[in-house]
Amino acid sequence: MKVDELKAFLQTQGTNYNEKAVQNGIQLRCTSGEVFTAYDSGKIVVGGKRTDISKQVEGLVAGKLGLADKKEEDQPEIFVVYGHDTVARDELELMLRRMGLHPIVLANMPAAGETIIEKLESYIGQHGKAAYACVLVTPDDEGHKAGETDKKKYRARQNVVLELGMVLARLGRKRVAILRKKTVEQPSDIDGLIYIPFDEKINEIHMKLVQELQAAGFKPKL
Repeated sequence: MKVDELKAFLQTQGTNYNEKAVQNGIQLRCTSGEVFTAYDSGKIVVGGKRTDISKQVEGLVAGKLGLADKKEEDQPEIFVVYGHDTVARDELELMLRRMGLHPIVLANMPAAGETIIEKLESYIGQHGKAAYACVLVTPDDEGHKAGETDKKKYRARQNVVLELGMVLARLGRKRVAILRKKTVEQPSDIDGLIYIPFDEKINEIHMKLVQELQAAGFKPKL
């Protein structure tokens, strides 16, 4: 299925979308929650909210490409915590999908009347399917000690620090990878956590994240 065919199909369904360039392709984010990523190789990845439209696209893609790839619901789920850096979030989502994993990104999930914390609880831990979490720590805020305004440092969003604590409590420190942009102050001095620093692009840490996922029992594609 070519990207032009995908766009034409969405138009026939009356589905509006925003188009953006991604590495080696483009991504269509539908206002109804579906996310379709079309790569230059011809591969189309279906993500975001599960709807009749996304299922129809899966069927169209399967009809063109066969059933070699696992359906998304059969793939291991990885919960993604993030702040305001949506570029880094999207890069991480695409990288995990290329590994054959299913990233859980709350921005793509239906609200269902739940708070952020309730949604997080429903996806990880005892009742959720996500058995690993990637926490994106990016320079979203600035902070300093009281009275030391000349010593400001970049810090993660408060929601990221809170959600980091929640996923650590539910999954354990060996199943949480903290992906930290090097310009950000390390959010904790707790020893034994998995910190993976990067400069600008998430793909810098591709192999390191693969190694950590393998150590946790996953089998990511290289």
